[in-house]
Amino acid sequence: DTDTLQTLPEREYLAGIAEIVKVALIADEEFLAWLERNAVRLRERAPDAVVHAIHRSCEIKAAMVMADERERGQRALLNLGHTFAHALESITGYERFLHGEAVAIGLVLAARMSEHELGLDATLRPRLEALLAGFGLPLSLPADTDRDDLLRAMRLDKKHLRARWRLVLLEGAGAAVVREFPDEAAVRRALSAA
Repeated sequence: DTDTLQTLPEREYLAGIAEIVKVALIADEEFLAWLERNAVRLRERAPDAVVHAIHRSCEIKAAMVMADERERGQRALLNLGHTFAHALESITGYERFLHGEAVAIGLVLAARMSEHELGLDATLRPRLEALLAGFGLPLSLPADTDRDDLLRAMRLDKKHLRARWRLVLLEGAGAAVVREFPDEAAVRRALSAA
């Protein structure tokens, strides 16, 4: 019942939109463009915009989960931005950010790392930042974030495999991939630029 979303405080509602943006980034460039065109209406909770955003997100996510019930392939793509987000939540004691706010920062960090490591078109990250900012979501790590603490927390992530860094990154809008790195150098580069 999407009417129940009208009862959410603004910050909680907007934090949820970060997950919708994530799904569009992963699998549907057309949906990402729709979000950009309809951001104001979605922020205002226009019922038809909310229903469409939720419906399309559920379609994408359901298809990915059904195709990969045990998270051995494409389902892992749903973790875009989450390795950064979970670590940020952890080092801030789960008090400073709502999950969606941490995910928004994680999406920007993943896009930045994708530029450096995969040659992601440099126009996508500014588009992403503008979209997230339009929803009042944070875009960068707070100035007082200790990058070493963040890296330590990221090493505890379930996707970190025997000293190999496994992250979901972007090859383009609507095109996410899982990439492994032999050490933390690539991650550190992304964090130092943030």
